[in-house]
Amino acid sequence: MSRWLTFIMALVLWGTAPRLEAGDAGLIRINGTIAPATASYISRALEVSSKRGDACLIIQLDTPGGLLDSTKEIVQSFYASAVPVVVFVAPSGANAGSAGCFITLAADVAAMAPNTSIGAAHPVAMGAGGAEKQDDVMKKKLENFASSYIEAIAEKRGRNVEWAKASVVESDSITAEKALEKKVIDLIARDNADLLKQLDGREVGGHRLSTAGANTVFIPMLAREKVFQLLWRPEFMLMLMLAAIYGIIGELSNPGAILPGVVGGIALILVLYMSAVLPINIAGFALIGLALLLFTADIFAPTHGILTFGGIASFFLGALMLFDRTDPAFRLPLAYIIPATALTAAFFIFVVSAGIRAQFLPVKAGRETMIGKTAPVLARIDSTGGKVFIEGEYWNATSQVPVEAGQTVEILSVEGLTLKVKPEIR
Repeated sequence: MSRWLTFIMALVLWGTAPRLEAGDAGLIRINGTIAPATASYISRALEVSSKRGDACLIIQLDTPGGLLDSTKEIVQSFYASAVPVVVFVAPSGANAGSAGCFITLAADVAAMAPNTSIGAAHPVAMGAGGAEKQDDVMKKKLENFASSYIEAIAEKRGRNVEWAKASVVESDSITAEKALEKKVIDLIARDNADLLKQLDGREVGGHRLSTAGANTVFIPMLAREKVFQLLWRPEFMLMLMLAAIYGIIGELSNPGAILPGVVGGIALILVLYMSAVLPINIAGFALIGLALLLFTADIFAPTHGILTFGGIASFFLGALMLFDRTDPAFRLPLAYIIPATALTAAFFIFVVSAGIRAQFLPVKAGRETMIGKTAPVLARIDSTGGKVFIEGEYWNATSQVPVEAGQTVEILSVEGLTLKVKPEIR
């Protein structure tokens, strides 16, 4: 009897629960690495959606992972959100890997499209500096933190805690169908329309959603968010590194150009800033630095290209190791590494070598070229002065030995606008 009474009371409470008024559903799309710009975009979208009175905010997610600090910021914004958050791993073939797993589990409603996957949340490169900069103890601490953090998220949202821990400790990854079976997610939907239909009437935070027939209104990224999102891509950091190398070395090999030095300096500052956050491998940095030394050394040492070949190999391996290739969120494609290596080798062989050699060539123009030349005397020259004509110009001249007009003198030095000369010995 008590069971029936409990059941009836639950139905009554469900029927009298406040029902959110039907309205639009906000929509944003997150594709690629989870970075600070992603966290900023999601936080702003939640505010916009809340102010508009949207029934919910749908975050369509497809990510290989990203930074732990940004993930924590996103999870905290979910918890503080006034509008229900729905994370939808879509379209088919999408993946919520690593940081994406944390974000999906932290949503009020976790949904996936058919033939998608979730998991592999082991913190390979999550966190400031990345796992490559961590020793074994720090790696273990980071793993323990990630494990307890995802466990807390799963408990708060009433999802499968054991699987959540396994996704971190064992890098477990499962399909959408398995995720629904294991109660990792709440539903599977074909598309946004199907998602809104299934969300209708679902209770979230003591309220029941009313999304049947709702329109999805896309909230685009701002221009600055797009720029900052681009900054956190490994490909862009490689391009910044090349700009820093070409700019600074180009300025040193061709003094006075100014613009290459300014561009290179700005790029270097950005590289140093990003290297403090992204998972950079120090060995990769060291190999790239060695490559620059080998390229430069080959300009001065006639090694018949041996050092240049070593520089090419060192640069290629350094770029290959620059980011942790085990984490697809920060994997630098060969399509960028190979052209960057070839371009850098060509830059040193043709540009830098030409600039450096030009600095050691004898002077071919200017005052210095007059030293040792001879010139006719126009007016008597002594220690107080005189006149000569050379290279189409009249010059003042002095000589310790008097020289009469019409004779020829040899130029010894140039001091300001006066030439020091001596009689030509024939």
